[in-house]
Amino acid sequence: MVAIFEGILNGIMRLLLSIEWYDIIDIALVAVAVYFAIKVIRQTRAFQLVKGLLFMGAIYAVVSALNMSTSSFIFNQLFSDIVIVMALLFQPEIRHAVESLGRGKFKNLQLFSSKASKLDAAKVKEVCSAVAKASYNMSDDNIGALIVIEGQTPLGQITDTGNKIDAAVTTTMLESIFFPKAPLHDGAVVISDYRIHSAGCILPLSSAPISKNLGTRHRAALGMSENSDALIVIVSEETGNISVAQGGNLESNITRGELLEIVTNFLTDSDSISQKTFKILRRKNNERK
Repeated sequence: MVAIFEGILNGIMRLLLSIEWYDIIDIALVAVAVYFAIKVIRQTRAFQLVKGLLFMGAIYAVVSALNMSTSSFIFNQLFSDIVIVMALLFQPEIRHAVESLGRGKFKNLQLFSSKASKLDAAKVKEVCSAVAKASYNMSDDNIGALIVIEGQTPLGQITDTGNKIDAAVTTTMLESIFFPKAPLHDGAVVISDYRIHSAGCILPLSSAPISKNLGTRHRAALGMSENSDALIVIVSEETGNISVAQGGNLESNITRGELLEIVTNFLTDSDSISQKTFKILRRKNNERK
């Protein structure tokens, strides 16, 4: 027994002595990549895809062990192109991860930044106040609304689906756009650089499961949050409830004070909102229940 332990220790020592400085960097890079991959998977619907792939892998192991020729042939063909299959399955998640990397590393460089480097405190206050007040005025009247506030990711493809407005963000303007008989009330409003850029925009629908009590506006808001770093405010036409979506998260029953705080945090520091803010909102919602 002692000889076995000595052999193991000697093997470990030889391994440690053979490690070079660049091996440590290599291991650290792989560890960081794996960490962020797991983080992205846990926060998106990719987690379900991973479980599905693991289940298929387990079936493949069983049919291979039992020498099932036909099933083994099918799985061999599938897993021989597993890299292409995974690239197709995880395309939204890969795109989101790459965009997040770009926002995190290069947002301070004017060449890559889509927003002004210096914030205008007066404009931030004006936009936040207008969005919060208009949302709750429409909530009181059960008027549906969908407001998208652009983050670091440009939303040119989304604004192209609507009508360009280029107007100041005011309570009156937002309420006028979403008035039930207005021609643009069915789409989404996109706010960019502290102005209403476009209205009547079409948002991508999420395929993630949501509550049956939520409608198309909420699914569109969640889809927009999955494909960008934008903040989306939703006013339910049926219940008048206010919801917010960002980073693939959706929270309902938002109070006016919470909405004002969320929009302010987003416009002043868009990196700080997603996880921290939604944890606070979940705790408050649980306290209300």
